[in-house]
Amino acid sequence: MEKIKAFLKRKNIIISAKRYGIDALGAMAQGLFASLLIGTIISTIGEQAGIQLLVDIGGYAKAATGPAMAISIGFALQCPPLVLFSLAAVGVAANTLGGAGGPLAVLIVTIFAAEFGKAVSKETKIDIIVTPFVTIFIGAGLSIWWAPAIGAAASAVGNAIMWATELQPFFMGILVSVIVGIALTLPISSAAICAALGLTGLAGGAAVAGCCANMVGFAVLSFRENKWGGLFAQGIGTSMLQMGNIVRNPRIWLPAILSSAITGPIATCVFHLQMNGAAVASGMGTCGLVGQIGIYTGWINDIASGTKAAITPMDWIGMLLVCFILPGVLTWAFGLFFRKIGWIKENDLKLDL
Repeated sequence: MEKIKAFLKRKNIIISAKRYGIDALGAMAQGLFASLLIGTIISTIGEQAGIQLLVDIGGYAKAATGPAMAISIGFALQCPPLVLFSLAAVGVAANTLGGAGGPLAVLIVTIFAAEFGKAVSKETKIDIIVTPFVTIFIGAGLSIWWAPAIGAAASAVGNAIMWATELQPFFMGILVSVIVGIALTLPISSAAICAALGLTGLAGGAAVAGCCANMVGFAVLSFRENKWGGLFAQGIGTSMLQMGNIVRNPRIWLPAILSSAITGPIATCVFHLQMNGAAVASGMGTCGLVGQIGIYTGWINDIASGTKAAITPMDWIGMLLVCFILPGVLTWAFGLFFRKIGWIKENDLKLDL
């Protein structure tokens, strides 16, 4: 056992929830953003502006989704170069065979392929052949074996959530909004979770609402401590910046969580806000305005498919209220109350920016 531990340590193979559930998952979300999401944005701009070049560029970016995710995961796992580059092929296999649940398949399969590749890296005199062979063989083999089932399971869970949200928009609006909003602020990836589950439609709208409640909420709530720098860093960056302060005083999270419990059902029941763009956008909130671009992209897609007649003023009002105005106002109001009763004290929300 000691020899195995020493070998794993020498190979930098760390079997832990943090390495796989936080580092790898978070990196996968960045890979998704740098391929599928940005490609969707570029394609949408090209389609709306009538610029075919942008449509083509966006298409190429989206085509690289599998490799981008796998390489990002490998980077987070600190893979040697040969292993890292070989993961491109693994990403193609897992994402293709995983179907709608491709991101989750890529995550699981790539972790195994990367760790096996690291285990054999530089162990032979023909490393340039052995390492890529083992990495790709394990990755592609597991993709053929596991990816269809993983993809089907992820799709089933995602479809169940979306079906339940359609059936019970009020309660599921609260549940989805609060859970995804919390996931966004935690050091895990809400974007990757939404992508893995294929969370779109009304459930996607609730997810966007929850993310916005945390991002815009913390930006407004902490304005007296962090001023404009904090407003932009959290409002269009990430509310994850507050995690250190949340650990010190968990009660500072309550205003954003309560706001998400209100904006979620408003999104699903009042405005019927749907996010029918790339599923990863459901977990992005106002980060780079990706959630809002995803909603708009969904409108365009729905119009093109004939399921939506046109973009109405109520659509824009709903998005502005759910994504920007209500999160700011509600979190500010809850924050005033919690400051008054002493649950939130001066500089509890201070960031070192």
